[in-house]
Amino acid sequence: MTQHLGARVSDLQKTRRTTLSMMGASLAGDHAALRAACQPGVGLCTITHIEGSFSRRLGAQLAVHPGGDIVGSLADGCLEQEMAREIRKGGERRIIRYGAGSPKIDFRLPCGGGLDILIDPHPDRTACQNVIDGLDARREARLPLPAPSPLAQRRYVPELRLVVFGEGPELAAMAQVAAACGIAVETHDREDSALSLGKIPDYLLADRWTAIILLFHDHEWERAILQWALTTPAFLIGAQGGAPARAAREAELVSIGFAPEQVARVVSPIGTVKHSREPIGLALSALADISGAYELRHPHHHAGR
Repeated sequence: MTQHLGARVSDLQKTRRTTLSMMGASLAGDHAALRAACQPGVGLCTITHIEGSFSRRLGAQLAVHPGGDIVGSLADGCLEQEMAREIRKGGERRIIRYGAGSPKIDFRLPCGGGLDILIDPHPDRTACQNVIDGLDARREARLPLPAPSPLAQRRYVPELRLVVFGEGPELAAMAQVAAACGIAVETHDREDSALSLGKIPDYLLADRWTAIILLFHDHEWERAILQWALTTPAFLIGAQGGAPARAAREAELVSIGFAPEQVARVVSPIGTVKHSREPIGLALSALADISGAYELRHPHHHAGR
């Protein structure tokens, strides 16, 4: 399934990279930095230890092109420029301490913490490409970090992907906001010729880095879709609807054989704001919830905190 899913989302990933390119390389994530590091002459910087509080997770990366262009971000812009200077110096791989405990007393981090950063002017490009190939195929991957890094490996997970079903302005708003954020999103509405009322959409695929969202006013469309969704490893299944709709949905799923703990996977209402009344507000609220749940699954999320 993973191989087929990787092929299915390749176009979505290309669209996402184009969107991020338009937004600016400084807003690109770690995958973009690693992808850049596959190119000759590009250096790679990796946070290998965090002391105290910091805004990025352990393992956060940025890449520096030979001309000084930066892909990715680590802090407020000043640290990125410092990384670019260090990469342009060349030399051996090295760990440099910034912030608390650093001999660079004129360079402080805004959060007051301390960072150890691996400066690698010549990363193993074959290893970087192997990781990218795995991520493009929707597989988790690991990049061994060379000495003197105190972090033995940097772990990666596939990018967040959404499969959204629904109708009307809610579906359109979700697709628009997700695309604007550079999130790969696949939408299916009632006009989709392959989507039929009461028919399980088992031709679709979802992995453990996919969120499945239902945005129907006519809740009759939910039953068959949820029958499919609950058989997938999707990390989040969400549906809109008020209390009566939620109660009816739960009772119906139990009646067709799903255990209560399976039914409990369906999050409803979806979003950080539980009573959003506008399509854009609902989309922003839901995406905040989804992105937070995705971030919590990252293997480096809690490390170093």
